[in-house]
Amino acid sequence: MTAPYERDGRRGGERDEDLTTIRVDQFLAHPPAKVWRALTEPELIAEWLMPGDFRLEVGHRYTMTAVPRPNTNFSGTVRAEVLAYETERMLRVRWTDAMGARNPADWTITWTLEPEGRGTRLFLVHEGFDPDDPAQVMAHKLMGGGWRSQVLQALRETLEEL
Repeated sequence: MTAPYERDGRRGGERDEDLTTIRVDQFLAHPPAKVWRALTEPELIAEWLMPGDFRLEVGHRYTMTAVPRPNTNFSGTVRAEVLAYETERMLRVRWTDAMGARNPADWTITWTLEPEGRGTRLFLVHEGFDPDDPAQVMAHKLMGGGWRSQVLQALRETLEEL
């Protein structure tokens, strides 16, 4: 399986100037089975991302809640749907905001796991940002930094506690 970063020549978490997509490449010192649990078990997702009623089933629609961010038109409620998965390899979900027309965000988040030594190389591709919408440009900026620092740090802490 070719990783998203290998296809476009970037590795090691390099940033690009694509305002429609966030790409993150992170090594985690845990086996894919353990990382997969953190990505797919609702009680673990709540620890590092947002609480919600996730179920690993294609077509399952669920919600997650977080702190509202008015500067990005984020209501604090994510409506999500499981689009696809390959156990311990890939999870793809769709996120929209509960604000509907007031926040036209329609994003796809894809997590790809690759075994690497005794750990896992985790790739995140968050796509669908509208570079012509100032609120989505701000969301891209904030979420790009947030995925890389806060969210993945929380994921690492959750994995350490498992």
